[in-house]
Amino acid sequence: MRLDKFLVACAVGSRTEVKNMLKAGRVTVNGKKEKSAKLQIDEKIDEIRFDGQVLEYEEFVYYMMNKPQGVISATEDPKHRTVLDLLDDLARSKEVFPVGRLDIDTHGLLLLTNDGKLAHALLSPKHHVDKTYLAQVKGIMAQEDVEIFAKGIPLKDFTCQPARLEILYTDAEKNQSQICVTIAEGKFHQVKRMVAYCGKEVVDLQRLAMGTLILDENLQRGEWRRLTEEELEALLASIA
Repeated sequence: MRLDKFLVACAVGSRTEVKNMLKAGRVTVNGKKEKSAKLQIDEKIDEIRFDGQVLEYEEFVYYMMNKPQGVISATEDPKHRTVLDLLDDLARSKEVFPVGRLDIDTHGLLLLTNDGKLAHALLSPKHHVDKTYLAQVKGIMAQEDVEIFAKGIPLKDFTCQPARLEILYTDAEKNQSQICVTIAEGKFHQVKRMVAYCGKEVVDLQRLAMGTLILDENLQRGEWRRLTEEELEALLASIA
């Protein structure tokens, strides 16, 4: 890897800033000052220091976000804020992207990473990674809806795989229900469309889990953090 690329990946600065830092003699490679941005280094073996501080290279990073409503699950959008806008400069410099998507008005768990292999595995139909949602519904969900979800719902463009519907509570006076839905897919507006098939309407939707990854209840909407080692290990093991 080129030295300047390594320094940018470690969030020392932009490519231009890094070149100036090298010229100023602020970077050492294995104890010697290095001014060439083009120097090829082995990030696993060579010791690179910036202002005397050892830099550690991370090839992949993994962030859990509690996505708020009104934000797009994309890396860029001409009209709306994206989930990347919620990250700091260091996290953005890692060139992460959201794994899958949540609709603009859906909130909750979102995984961001630069690990394309993991993202592909989590989204692959082959692995059937379950996704669990909490939904507030206008209308009264009933046992017959549980059975409809379990059979698989035929929508106009595709037939949903069997899904698990749990009715948490109903309020006949307010004509509303709270449900928990677990699906193995994650197609466009799928949960909302499945509920609509049963003649009710989702008025609020939150993703609680994706595979082994469970939304940290301490994360406020719009907040994010790195996955813990335990979370990452469990996630990797689930798709191995």
